[in-house]
Amino acid sequence: MRRDTFLKSLAALAAAGALPLPALAAPNLKMLIPANPGGGWDTTGRALGKAMLDSKQADTVTYDNKGGAAGALGLAQFLSGSKGDPNSLMVMGAVMLGGLITSKSPLNLMQCTPIARLTTEYNVFVLPANSPFKSMADVVAQLKKDPGSVKWGGGSRGSTEHIAAAMIAQKVGVDPSKINYVAFRGGGEATAAILGGNVTVGGSGYSEFAEYIQTGKMKPIAVTSAQRISSVNVPTLKEQGIDVELGNWRGIFAPAGITPAQRKTLTDLVVATTKSASWAEALKKNDWTPAVITGDTFSKFVEDDFASLRAIMAKSGMTT
Repeated sequence: MRRDTFLKSLAALAAAGALPLPALAAPNLKMLIPANPGGGWDTTGRALGKAMLDSKQADTVTYDNKGGAAGALGLAQFLSGSKGDPNSLMVMGAVMLGGLITSKSPLNLMQCTPIARLTTEYNVFVLPANSPFKSMADVVAQLKKDPGSVKWGGGSRGSTEHIAAAMIAQKVGVDPSKINYVAFRGGGEATAAILGGNVTVGGSGYSEFAEYIQTGKMKPIAVTSAQRISSVNVPTLKEQGIDVELGNWRGIFAPAGITPAQRKTLTDLVVATTKSASWAEALKKNDWTPAVITGDTFSKFVEDDFASLRAIMAKSGMTT
């Protein structure tokens, strides 16, 4: 058989489904994490990357940590350096929205391409093991007596724990602009400050404090969820008479300038990853609540959350 006839025969067989088509190569992905190592975004990005590899959705995943300014430094790098790259992703979430609002940043997150919300995690407030306080009631009593004497430690200005601290103050009759909030560049620094007793009370997602709570080095005193979190089993703020509920969601964006087809490919890849055993293991380990939404639904969610956070923060005196 002549070579051209042979090739035509193969093409016809493939078109008819008699021969398997070659599988598409898994992509080599780059994951920008706009925070220092050790925090929630870092944990999320690396857990997602591992699940992508484990489920064969990606051939390789490389990570780039660029912390600072509640994610704004990483966002600036992503906007300028990854435009049009269909193999780049950035971890982000509610903390980035809050940071952009408080800093009045000129950066426009929505110039990037929304891919998916992944999880929701609620904050837990903890005391250092050697704290003279024993409960959130003790903290509130001191807050009412002398707001500046209570040092709240957590992520960057505008983080969910910062917003929650301001909301707590407001709900118990304290001027939220008087709270003494100490912002740290990453979860690792905040954890060290709490363990060292350099702050009165610390706040973050449970996953960042889990090992220290379990070993008794931190005492959990409240969670910001509607119901108790089983792994922590401490009273919610609402149970303690403080009407505050606030979740910290995390998601994935792609760069500006990718095509609709490229966006769909990345979205399908991320959704497939969230259905993997590896991702299920990460959810359980970190006590994350799955909250996957994609496409225009995710875009609208981000825009609505921007507006909601801006209103909460303005009411709490955090945007002046």
